[in-house]
Amino acid sequence: MVWLIMFFALSVSLPGCGYQFRVQGAGPTVGGASETATKRPHAPRLAILPVANSTYEANFEVKLANYLRREFSAGAGAEIVGPSAGADLYLSGQIMQITLPTLSFDQTTTFESRVEMLVSVRIEEAKTKKVVWYQVAKGTSEFFLTQDLQFNRVLQNRALEQAGRFVAEDLASRFLLFLDTGELDKALKRPVKVEAVPYGGVQPGVPR
Repeated sequence: MVWLIMFFALSVSLPGCGYQFRVQGAGPTVGGASETATKRPHAPRLAILPVANSTYEANFEVKLANYLRREFSAGAGAEIVGPSAGADLYLSGQIMQITLPTLSFDQTTTFESRVEMLVSVRIEEAKTKKVVWYQVAKGTSEFFLTQDLQFNRVLQNRALEQAGRFVAEDLASRFLLFLDTGELDKALKRPVKVEAVPYGGVQPGVPR
């Protein structure tokens, strides 16, 4: 009974002591403060052309082209269209290198390996064929090895696909930054370099 009386006395006396709890401002926001929306005049229409493959992994260029279409469509600020659908830009690429360095081994057995993939891409303006963006990206993915050679190939293929997806994600993020910072507009406004006049002062295709 005594503790109940003390509780009521304390609750009555607190307001008189000048203690007040007040929240100023809009309060916390889930996910942090809202960022200013990026203003883009329009999403460029981008066509992804077939990817060249200079490695031993036959037909992987088809998968990589699909990864690029998916990632650029989802997170690069571009509208993906077909090559004959009036694209503003053309993206072409090449799988330059695929290596399989060993990560863990002993005298007789390899336990872990890695897929390392090197890919170059370039984006050209459709009308002028001027290169406005060029990047080289590297994707890696590790995988373990077993005594089953066929299953090892399955694991290697999965690592290869994951490395390809990493490359596509990385390139899409880079292009989004290139777009959001206004670098694409600057590149499109740069004049096309005039072909150098050969010795003799006659331009190609111009009769003497």
